[in-house]
Amino acid sequence: MLPEWPRKTIAVLVTTDPAPHAIPVSWPVRAGDRTILISLKYDRGSLTRLRQRPPVALLILGGGNVALCARGTAQVIAEEMPDAQDYVAVRIDVDVIDDHRQSAFAVVDGIQRTVLDATELHALQGRVETLQDWAHQSH
Repeated sequence: MLPEWPRKTIAVLVTTDPAPHAIPVSWPVRAGDRTILISLKYDRGSLTRLRQRPPVALLILGGGNVALCARGTAQVIAEEMPDAQDYVAVRIDVDVIDDHRQSAFAVVDGIQRTVLDATELHALQGRVETLQDWAHQSH
C-alpha cells in the first residue's frame, strides 16, 4: 500500500506518446492505499498524453524516507476544479508500487521547491485542500 508523505512533496509524473515525458507535479494527495489525486493545468501536454494513454508512473521522493514509483492508470475526475477552472483533477489508480528505499540511504527531505508567487501558493493550497476533501469523501 502507499505510504504517507509530507504535504509539500514534489513528484514526477511520467506519461507516454509512446516516448516517455516527465514533469514535476506539486503536492500529490494520497487518497487511499492505492489511489493518488493530482491537479494538472488544462493546457499541459501531460494531460493530453494521459487522456490518450492512461497508464502513467508517478515517482515520489518525500521526507520520512519515501522513495517509490507508483504505476497505474490515470483518469480525469473533474474537468474544472472549484476556484481553479484552469486546472483539472486527476485520479491515479495504482496497480504497482515500486519501493526504492535502500538500506544505505534515506530520503530526508525529498525534492524541495520554493513558490515565488504568493498568489500561486494560495491557489495551490486551495487545489490541494479540494483534493484532500475529495479523498476523505471517497473513504
